[in-house]
Amino acid sequence: MTGRGDDDLPTSQDIESCRRCPLWERATHGVAGAGARRARILCVGEQPGDEEDLQGQPFVGPAGKVLRRALGAAGLRPGDVFLTNAVKHFSWEPRGRRRIHKTPGQRAIAACHEWLEREIAAVRPRVIVALGSTALRALLGPGLKVGESRLRDDLLHASDTRVIATWHPSAVQRAIDEASRAELFGALVADLQRAREWSSR
Repeated sequence: MTGRGDDDLPTSQDIESCRRCPLWERATHGVAGAGARRARILCVGEQPGDEEDLQGQPFVGPAGKVLRRALGAAGLRPGDVFLTNAVKHFSWEPRGRRRIHKTPGQRAIAACHEWLEREIAAVRPRVIVALGSTALRALLGPGLKVGESRLRDDLLHASDTRVIATWHPSAVQRAIDEASRAELFGALVADLQRAREWSSR
């Protein structure tokens, strides 16, 4: 990272040229983060999905719709948030004609770590929201689980930025019934509300 300033926000073109792990070989686009350059809150998900890979933008697929609905319910405006992922290329496996999400491995998380750190340094958020276990691992290392970390207020990124752990919006989609979906969505909204409150202090 020598020679780069703190404001050096990586672009999708930067990420598309990355060859640190094999995921680029089957991806359509490298997907950089997007949102307000000086957002108070930076949300980190797992990786681009099928729609994100095709469009080259984060959180534009079904999980993104859930997240945007939750952000609105938490009283957050687009200018309050920067959206990104721990892994910048789509990890997938074929199933017939469909491309099915495959959880990225530690190699991909480590390969993308510099991109995520550059985004955090450029945006300088007051609060980072880890959406799911992959994001939590990328930000704070292995060993933490979302369920156990959600209500902790002592999680700190290396930049001394407070971290809130919550469920990935795809977990809301995968819930087995409407009651479970409502419970998980309510937890996601509550955690985003907490991020909003912390970011205003």
